[in-house]
Amino acid sequence: MMLLAWPMILTNLGQTAMTATDVMMMGRLGPKSLAAGTLGANLYFAPMIFGLGLILAVSPMIAFELGRNRHSVRDVRRTVRQGLWVALAVVVPIWLILWQGEAILLAMGQDEALAAEAGRYLRALQWAVLPFYWFVVLRSFISALERPGWALVIVFVAVAFNVLANYCLIFGNFGFPKLELMGAGIATVLSSILMFVGMVLAVTLDRHFRRYRLFGRFWRADWPRFRELFKLGLPIAGILTFEVSIFNAAALIMGLIDAVSLAAHAIAIQVASISFMVPMGIGQAATVRVGRAFGAGDRDGVSRAGWTAFCMGVGFMALMALLMLLAPHLLITAFIDLSDPVNAPVIELAVTFLALAALFQIVDGAQAVGGGMLRGLQDTTVPMLYAALGYWGVGLPLGAFLAFKVGMNGVGIWIGLSAGLAVVAVLLISRWLSRERLMVRKMPAPRGDLVRAAAREGLL
Repeated sequence: MMLLAWPMILTNLGQTAMTATDVMMMGRLGPKSLAAGTLGANLYFAPMIFGLGLILAVSPMIAFELGRNRHSVRDVRRTVRQGLWVALAVVVPIWLILWQGEAILLAMGQDEALAAEAGRYLRALQWAVLPFYWFVVLRSFISALERPGWALVIVFVAVAFNVLANYCLIFGNFGFPKLELMGAGIATVLSSILMFVGMVLAVTLDRHFRRYRLFGRFWRADWPRFRELFKLGLPIAGILTFEVSIFNAAALIMGLIDAVSLAAHAIAIQVASISFMVPMGIGQAATVRVGRAFGAGDRDGVSRAGWTAFCMGVGFMALMALLMLLAPHLLITAFIDLSDPVNAPVIELAVTFLALAALFQIVDGAQAVGGGMLRGLQDTTVPMLYAALGYWGVGLPLGAFLAFKVGMNGVGIWIGLSAGLAVVAVLLISRWLSRERLMVRKMPAPRGDLVRAAAREGLL
């Protein structure tokens, strides 16, 4: 599990590092630019994450096929090609939404100046969606083959490029125009294109991947596989959208409180997002390992893979909770100048938010890995309903009530987030505990030796 998970973890951290780099450099422009960039980034992630959920169906489908037939080529190729098609289909409405970013933020009651600046940022940033989606499809392919190292190398090259591009385009260094937030968006677009091109080179040049001929006859439709991806991917998209949208809603509510709360929230949520990348990577590895064991009809393998991932994810998040409680200023200094008196209110509030973030680290890790474990069993619809209940039925209403009715402001929002994550974590792990019933119901009728093996194990 660790051999598969650590490149995925570092890849996720690398991708988050690009966003974190943007936030760090926006913070150097001042609190107002940081607040505007946070509004734009939160609006960007809501539709983007929905499309990402559709594409994440590629990984469990490939893993299941390789578990059932480790030499499968044609079915793996079909899934990858249609994953690229799904990305192309979903990106058009996302572009249309993001192009109207300023109008959407104004309709939500955000400050006019912040909305205008965020809108300019979004009109540059939106073009990063398609190359990023295509990168994720190819990354899912190499991860399901348990060779995720190429993605790690490519992402870290892109991170270094993103830092340089931000430095040039945000601040106007080395003769480039000073574009501020728009420059951050353009830098992310260029970095996303670089990641996709790098992955294309990897899957066409590496001998382990070349035999799949992923781009041969790319234009040929495969509607059954396309529909299958949508059927599995829509609930995944729902889960991710419910989760991300509650954090987006939290940021928008912070903007209604004041700019200081929004800036402090931006810092705390970036720290929490970085720590979340580790259990997220472990959950992705769990999807592959559980999916391959599930495809092979290996009940004990499913259990071992799932619980190993769960213990790893929750254990790491417990350590991160201690760091947030014991050394908050060390984390905050990466995003804002601690010595500047102007930033004092933001720093004080960010320390409080980090203490609250520490409280939900363990349940956040549990729900991240638990979702990956269930995706390996291709169980996505019920977890989506759990996410809707926990995030929007409990988390957001409780946070809004505490913020405005009780008068706790931003602290109340963070308490609501913690409660929502806890509910989802408990429900997902309860669902995993019933995995044997899920396996019997969902496992397709195998053939030959697989039938006999499954019968011996009591699965059929």
